[in-house]
Amino acid sequence: KKEYCEKQLDIAEDKKKELEVTLSDSETAIEEMEGGIATLTEEIAALKKGIKALDKSVAEATEQRKEENAEYKELKQSDSAAKEILLFAKNRLNKFYAPKLYKAPPKVEEEPAFVQIARHTQHRDAPPPPPETFGPYTKKSEGAMGVTQMIDLLVKDLDKELTEAEVMEEDAQKEYEGLMAESATKRVDDVKSMSDKEASKAAMEEALQNAQDTKASTGKELMSTVKYIKNLHAE
Repeated sequence: KKEYCEKQLDIAEDKKKELEVTLSDSETAIEEMEGGIATLTEEIAALKKGIKALDKSVAEATEQRKEENAEYKELKQSDSAAKEILLFAKNRLNKFYAPKLYKAPPKVEEEPAFVQIARHTQHRDAPPPPPETFGPYTKKSEGAMGVTQMIDLLVKDLDKELTEAEVMEEDAQKEYEGLMAESATKRVDDVKSMSDKEASKAAMEEALQNAQDTKASTGKELMSTVKYIKNLHAE
């Protein structure tokens, strides 16, 4: 019986050592997995926050681009209208003071009833014949030339402003499109990364549960083995 007890004791001691190693390995694995899960949780939260911030910045950039584009269109419309009025005024001055530069409007077919009225109006708008000395008429011509030159400067300023606005609009649109492309790529990458991390976290949580189950069952088996060894010693 003594021989049997010693043999059983050796077997039990070997089993106890194996169980202790298994238990220690389980505890180490659990600790590592808990740390990994905590890290993944933080990374997923950071990605969610980043995606939300990215979406907000895209929405703000889009709203800003709309406002800039609306301002550009408004400026273009107002400057074009102002330019049209100035050129019309210049052409009217040319009609009387520089006929060679005058550009007649496109001919429109008129109703017979209005022909005489139109002719009468044209006759009334015609400038008086210059006096023999040409003095007063020359002064008026010089004044008109000064006005047309001023109109030319104003038109030039409007053209410059329109050109600059057009360049700025094109640059802003290109920059916006580039930002949208970069943001879209980053969002796709971040969503994929978040999805991968969530999958890794789920797998790690499952492995953690298995490790905890293994630790629990190993702990129970170890306690039973220790108790068995004590009983063998008692015998």
